Amino acid sequence: MVKIIKARDKQKQSLARAEEKPKKHHKLIETTYRSNNNSDYTEKIEELEKNFKYSSNSNHYWSEPEHSMLYGTPIYEAASPAQKIALNHLHWFGMYNVVAASETETITYNQVTASVFAACGYETLSQMLTLETSQERSHIHAFHNIGHKTMKALLGKDAFKASIKGKLSQRTNKNKTRGLTTSGLPNLFDFQWKNSLADYQYYALRFIAKTMLASKNQCSSQYLSELEKTYTYKFIPASTTGLIGRGLSPPSMQRFFAFNWGGSPFLASQYYGLRMMANMVLKNTEHIRSKYFKKLEKKGDFIPAPTAVSYYHFLDESLHTTTSMLIARDLYKDFPQPTAYEKLTINLALYMMQRGILSGLSAVVPDRYYADDCSMMHFVYKILQSPLFGMPHQEAIHWVEKCFCEEHEGFQMTAKYHRRLRADCCRFYESFEHLWPVNREMSLMASEGTIEKAIQRNRKTFQQFSQFIAEIRS
Repeated sequence: MVKIIKARDKQKQSLARAEEKPKKHHKLIETTYRSNNNSDYTEKIEELEKNFKYSSNSNHYWSEPEHSMLYGTPIYEAASPAQKIALNHLHWFGMYNVVAASETETITYNQVTASVFAACGYETLSQMLTLETSQERSHIHAFHNIGHKTMKALLGKDAFKASIKGKLSQRTNKNKTRGLTTSGLPNLFDFQWKNSLADYQYYALRFIAKTMLASKNQCSSQYLSELEKTYTYKFIPASTTGLIGRGLSPPSMQRFFAFNWGGSPFLASQYYGLRMMANMVLKNTEHIRSKYFKKLEKKGDFIPAPTAVSYYHFLDESLHTTTSMLIARDLYKDFPQPTAYEKLTINLALYMMQRGILSGLSAVVPDRYYADDCSMMHFVYKILQSPLFGMPHQEAIHWVEKCFCEEHEGFQMTAKYHRRLRADCCRFYESFEHLWPVNREMSLMASEGTIEKAIQRNRKTFQQFSQFIAEIRS
């Protein structure tokens, strides 16, 4: 108890010293907050969504053709001009479906960490994150509304029927080892829990976080405490569809990290290092989309509403990215040196993010880097059998195999974006001395994100996929 009290006093003194002299990043945070507060990008997105009609935008590309579903695959080469435009629109839908899920996660984690920063006296920062949260809600609504109308127009009423994707994922992931494989890193957290043990798992991980961060209690998240009370006899929310949710899957681990981000100023700031990874993934695509918008604008050509939404979202997210960078790279230095437990926690989270969302190359989407392309096999199969292509089962299966299991230009495009993204990540993380080399150098991303490994994985997945489709058809 005496040690805990001394640790608390030491942290309070350190935080007080940090607030004595305004630092450069404090001024930048204030400047970013003012810029974000004065911008009208979110309002423009809301207006575009309100007036969106698919029929008014259906005959135009919404981005460069290379940012299309199936671009560079054999089926794309054989597609008609109308089908190519439709595939361009489907890529917009798929991309922003993931963005919407990711921003739903951001809403929760922004509020968890904002509460920590407010408890530490960073009121402006807390207000900025609250503003971001309100903007994310508008973004999500726009993506869902435009995406729903697009899917319904292209694939018809069957687009929203319950699919076999969940069962297929269970089949293809069964007995698959997803443990940590870095030399010297034990497979401590990659265990499977039965439903009857879910309560024990939840409270065990919560106990670990609370115990290891007991000395940080004066800056813990009041929002997280209230969230737990709201979900009495339930677990706090977790997702597996957004970038952070997928990276930190299973949900039990997401909750474990949430307890940590809500219990330590250092870990709250380092959550934004994870968010920065998601920001860079999005920027890798949206920067090109913004250039397409500017090209159309300069030529005086028609600008489709989804293209404009992408542009204004890019401008909004540029401010959010600046926030992530300042908090993750600079703010953490205001706080006491991280403990061994805090270093372990953030390194484990970053490693899991690498493994979950950056350790592969998609055969059919130029900016998707998951190691598992199973869900995309199902989606492509569904597209090929839809009215858009109208293929019978056997023909659709044939083209799925050619697109996923043979090298083509689409793989080369994805590999190019993957290399560029890794370079951006390495530049950002190289100055973080508390990170393991595997995270600073993005080594897992480099070693696993190759065309050869992607094709090998796809061939194994396709065997299971085709067998499963045959079983449910028989």
